[in-house]
Amino acid sequence: MGYRVKEIVYTLQGEGANSGKAVVLCRFEGCNLNCSFCDTDYQGIDGPGGGEFSSASSLAEAVTERLQGQIDQPRVLCTGGEPLLQIDGQLTQAFHSKGFEILLETNGTIELPDGIDWVCVSPKEGREPVVKKGNELKLPFPQKNVDPGSYLSLDFERFYLQPISGIDLEENTRQAVEYCLNNPRWALSLQIHKYIGIP
Repeated sequence: MGYRVKEIVYTLQGEGANSGKAVVLCRFEGCNLNCSFCDTDYQGIDGPGGGEFSSASSLAEAVTERLQGQIDQPRVLCTGGEPLLQIDGQLTQAFHSKGFEILLETNGTIELPDGIDWVCVSPKEGREPVVKKGNELKLPFPQKNVDPGSYLSLDFERFYLQPISGIDLEENTRQAVEYCLNNPRWALSLQIHKYIGIP
């Protein structure tokens, strides 16, 4: 199976529980949703390090090359779009063979392959996630007709609200802060990469 990747960059994780940690960000092309508030360019394979990779080993090698010699606790962040449209067991094995911890950000609508080390589900548009267990659930907020409380019965270690960016960011942040203050199982996630200007 081939893999179509928008970009591969060495950067800091910008949001959620792993915020601030060094990762190789591997953004897969394509998505199975069309969210009105999406802030990510996941179409095409024309980003830095992007391309079409004919095998799991060739993609794992390309990700390794982006480490720039940093080998202490290497992490690959698989994101999109929706990475689970492409990730399979062969790819997770290839990443593990290179020593990577595999972090995944998914909308939760597709079952997980084996071998994912850290699962972040980010529900969108009120879609019921099929992935009901993981390390963190990170909800873009606010979403029309979506009650954050409806997710608390799912088996996640951490729950985050992330203000939706764009022209309403200030108001969305205010609402998220207020919600977290009134519902302490939720924590605030800010997109620090946007504040400091990194990928």
